[in-house]
Amino acid sequence: MTAFDIVTQQLVNGIVLGSFYALVALGYTMVFGVVKLLNFAHGELYMAGGFVGFLALSFLAPVLGAGWFGVAVSMIFAMLAVGFLGVVIERVAYAPMLSAPRLSILITALAVSLVLQNGVLTLTKGQYTPFGSALGFGGINIGAQFISYNQMILVGTAGLLMLGLELFVSRTQYGRAMRAVSVDKDMCRLMGINVNKVISTAFVIGSVLAGVVGVLWSARVGKVDPLMGFQPVLKAFVASVVGGLGSIPGAILGGYILGTMEILLQGLLPSNLAPYRDAFVFILLIVLLLFRPNGLLGSTDKEKI
Repeated sequence: MTAFDIVTQQLVNGIVLGSFYALVALGYTMVFGVVKLLNFAHGELYMAGGFVGFLALSFLAPVLGAGWFGVAVSMIFAMLAVGFLGVVIERVAYAPMLSAPRLSILITALAVSLVLQNGVLTLTKGQYTPFGSALGFGGINIGAQFISYNQMILVGTAGLLMLGLELFVSRTQYGRAMRAVSVDKDMCRLMGINVNKVISTAFVIGSVLAGVVGVLWSARVGKVDPLMGFQPVLKAFVASVVGGLGSIPGAILGGYILGTMEILLQGLLPSNLAPYRDAFVFILLIVLLLFRPNGLLGSTDKEKI
């Protein structure tokens, strides 16, 4: 393969990884956009989606098979379960804290993350669990590039979810209510908007997205584990900051930038430096934020935190 073919193949892989980061960042930024909360428990919702998908597929595989059809049905169960879990967390842990100082609700989010993570660690004894999917390794060749069907399904699903979410936020009444609540909650209450219901809807959407991406990625890599949510939510946070916290297009853009940079650096760095690709990625992103502190598509409004 020529150098051009290698770089092109890495770009394809970067788009796949960027789709994954963008989906995680979307769920993360949905909550921040409405509540201005850094939801540290989002990674554990992603992890819960992987485990619910694993349990559902374990029961459904004898009937539906362990291919993409079985995974898709398992994903529906994960969406329902994780969406419900997100509502419970919001009602029990976050709703009573909405009028508290910002630091208090931030600590609450961290506590929820630790409770969920350690709960699953206790149940699984910290062991990796095979996901049990059988997706195959087929694909198509476009010139010198190989694109697997799994990659196409992941990118296609991510694209449909991103488009659907953008249309929901920009074209529906609930979407407009979310944008209004993110600007001024008190004024929305005076206008008759049920702010609590809007916040719960944002949590449901963010949780459902976490459940979907948890199943998709677990099926692709073939395993689930209790700590699987830490790195994705960290990368999602970085992607959201790069794109602009609270901006849905920014989360998508940040996810693709982060995924592409990570894959390109992994392929282009010398073998002795490749394991440190995350450090190089974060250095480059810090440099980017020096010139765009609010992110590429973020608001320039000043806010106390």
